[in-house]
Amino acid sequence: MEIIQDWILWLIVAGALAIGEMLTEGFFLAWFGIGAAVACVAAFLGVDPIWQWVLFLVVSGILVANSRRFAERFTKAQPPGIGADRYIGKTGVVLEDVDNIKNTGQVRIGKEEWRADSGTDELIPVGVRVKVTGLDGTHLVVEPVEEVSK
Repeated sequence: MEIIQDWILWLIVAGALAIGEMLTEGFFLAWFGIGAAVACVAAFLGVDPIWQWVLFLVVSGILVANSRRFAERFTKAQPPGIGADRYIGKTGVVLEDVDNIKNTGQVRIGKEEWRADSGTDELIPVGVRVKVTGLDGTHLVVEPVEEVSK
């Protein structure tokens, strides 16, 4: 029985990593797939297995390190005022008791209704005016607004 040649193993690894990249979210396995492909070519050319591993690790490492700069260009934080961020600092009214313990709470800001969490961890009853202080996932974080008596 003949031992499988190194380049075939590297080709299988590169193919598996490419398929894994297509089936997962993000863009991480591709760099290792490219490293395996480079090692495959080296193995095909008869390079010693130690140097195949060195090539695999160096190429993959360089690509992973450089992908950070690439990813940062495309995943910059949203500028303020876009999406739900535009509600930070706005005031609204509580439509359903905001209770972090019971995981309830709904507020109206302008004409839109949002799920809400209390920024103070205190219960905020229906009808109280609130100010949006932040976001937690898809929930607005709100705090009661002290009303000035006339």
